[in-house]
Amino acid sequence: MKSIRILLAEDDTNLGSLLRNYLAAKNMETSLFGNGRQALEAFSVKQYDLCILDIMMPEMDGLALAKEVRRIDPDIPVIFLTAKGQKDDILEGFKTGADDYITKPFLMEELLYRIQAILKRTKGTISPKKEDKYTLGGYTFEPLKQLLAYGDESIKLTTKESELLELLCQYGNEILERNFTLKSIWIDDNYFNARSMDVYITRLRKYLKNDPSVKILNVHGRGYKLIT
Repeated sequence: MKSIRILLAEDDTNLGSLLRNYLAAKNMETSLFGNGRQALEAFSVKQYDLCILDIMMPEMDGLALAKEVRRIDPDIPVIFLTAKGQKDDILEGFKTGADDYITKPFLMEELLYRIQAILKRTKGTISPKKEDKYTLGGYTFEPLKQLLAYGDESIKLTTKESELLELLCQYGNEILERNFTLKSIWIDDNYFNARSMDVYITRLRKYLKNDPSVKILNVHGRGYKLIT
């Protein structure tokens, strides 16, 4: 899968490094710049798929930077990082054509969800490629038919069981973030939907128990990982 190229302008070096490393782990090639001027120079010579801009930065703030990058590429998606109480800046940001904003402090998973939602809308899905059939150890899984087969036996999955297993397959051997999964399948990541997802994970583990090499692991504080 082709990496998504992200320009990140954030003068807080600790936060910037955390974001860059997190997004890199999600197959997003992220270039970090400590001020708006540096970011604009980079944007002028390299193509990016999305910009994440802190509003408060030295030399050139995020609002001025957004206007300049939009002159170069009118269609580039922009997400603003804002501090609490910057309502006027948020409104000004939307006037520049910003696609979204996120208020500090925020969860990394929330930013990832917003990035994926924007790029899905503007460039098509950025999720790993869907397959007609997945092989999971001794199992075969056909998402369109919602069938999970092992030898001569097959199980007809419910829609949500199939959607959840397909998402796990797409991110096979990688961490599937809990909040992202909830928002992708259940739309809302509230407590009741989270408990519902736990029930579906338990069901999938039961269905996959015939092959001990296939496991759905809990990753504490993060989500799940399908091991095949």
